[in-house]
Amino acid sequence: MKTLNKLVYAFFLFAVFLVNAQPPRPGDGDGGGGTTPGAAPIDMYIYALAIAAVLFIVFFTKKYKSQKI
Repeated sequence: MKTLNKLVYAFFLFAVFLVNAQPPRPGDGDGGGGTTPGAAPIDMYIYALAIAAVLFIVFFTKKYKSQKI
């Protein structure tokens, strides 16, 4: 069973390297020219997302601590 788990983990790790969300753009280290892209739309929400993440962590920590699983 341990060998099977290791093989499954290795397969998923290998699969992650094959997955690519975007095709390569010109000028990304291939020697060609090109313009760098602007800021991503999520960049203006970084602080709000960080605050929301901390609030979720506190909320769920208190929720599960009070249940005493």
